[in-house]
Amino acid sequence: MVILFGSLRQLDEMHSNMLAQPLLGSLPQALRWLVLVAGSVLLAALLMRVRLPAALLLGPMLAAIALEAAGGNIRLPRTLLYVSQAMIGCMVARVLTPEILAIFAQRWPLLLAVIVAVVAAAGAIGGAMSRWRVLPGTTAVWGMAPGAASAMVFMAGEFGADTRLVAFMQYLRVVLVASVATVVARLSAGPHAPAAAFAWFPALHTLPFAETVAIALLGGVVGRVLRLPAGVFLVPMVLGAVLHSSGVLQLELPPWLLALSYAFVGWSIGLGFTRDILAHALRALPQTLAAIFALMAFAGGLAFLLVEAFGVDPLTAYLATSPGGADSVAIIAVSSHVDLSFVMALQIIRFVFLLIAGPAIARLVAARLAPRTAAAAAPPQAGRTDETLAHVREDEGELD
Repeated sequence: MVILFGSLRQLDEMHSNMLAQPLLGSLPQALRWLVLVAGSVLLAALLMRVRLPAALLLGPMLAAIALEAAGGNIRLPRTLLYVSQAMIGCMVARVLTPEILAIFAQRWPLLLAVIVAVVAAAGAIGGAMSRWRVLPGTTAVWGMAPGAASAMVFMAGEFGADTRLVAFMQYLRVVLVASVATVVARLSAGPHAPAAAFAWFPALHTLPFAETVAIALLGGVVGRVLRLPAGVFLVPMVLGAVLHSSGVLQLELPPWLLALSYAFVGWSIGLGFTRDILAHALRALPQTLAAIFALMAFAGGLAFLLVEAFGVDPLTAYLATSPGGADSVAIIAVSSHVDLSFVMALQIIRFVFLLIAGPAIARLVAARLAPRTAAAAAPPQAGRTDETLAHVREDEGELD
């Protein structure tokens, strides 16, 4: 532990020195964008090579954090972020199928009990982190929400939490949970076949693609105009799910478009990591890791109960209850001998449950937090160097 805290202090000092003498601040903006793109491609490729989930988002996000720390000081146009959120909403819509509802109708008491238990545990852990002033306001509650990482980041900003710290917690949890789940799956099923070649530019069907883009743009505009919380993401998701599952149209999102969408979202998050936010994230790392491992242990206990009390296959139970992203769990489940329908039913329904219950849980925690607690939880000097955290505290006051 002494070594860990010493390393964190060294990282903080190194980061301070880098900011005192920006490495990229003197470069033309075009070259800074080139450095960001090159770094994003390199990091995403490395993360994909080791089969890390969410590599297409994590790579650009890490590259953007490094660029901002080196004095890059560039900003992503908001329009690109909104379009990316809408496209990701359409991607999620494709997995919200009627089959998921059929599985839920057959085993709803069991699935609902597991979902409520995991969400309640995550809310309790996030609430405790808020009370102990590890992170400001309801940021820890959104950061601990088990699953739907992108959606939670989008919604957190609409409800006054700091999206950068939420993203830090969410994607750290996604990486840890997916890594452990991958190890468990490989130990359970033995060696795996090599990964198949991936086609970035498959044949494009013009009409389904045009319909998908139209739903994303129309839904995004409606969500923005109506000022719905995370409406740019949620309206295309709901509209696309209804039309896609009813057979009215077929959603088609080529891999290259999803990669661009993930990159834009990753850049938007990473470029917002100021010195104070990054230093605060590093200081909160030990508590954040402890919270994530506590949630993973609780979910593992639920998996054990499913195995012992209901005869569910151990690997199926573990993947179904894992508090990671549904997309990364799906990738692992497809390559394993598990009940895929049961796994995805629990993961997707928990995702929908979080979309509905997330704001209510955040409001509940905000109502229990005294205004002075939220103010005291802010990073040092945040009022001077980080206007976003000041905005967080103002929004927290509105939620009380």
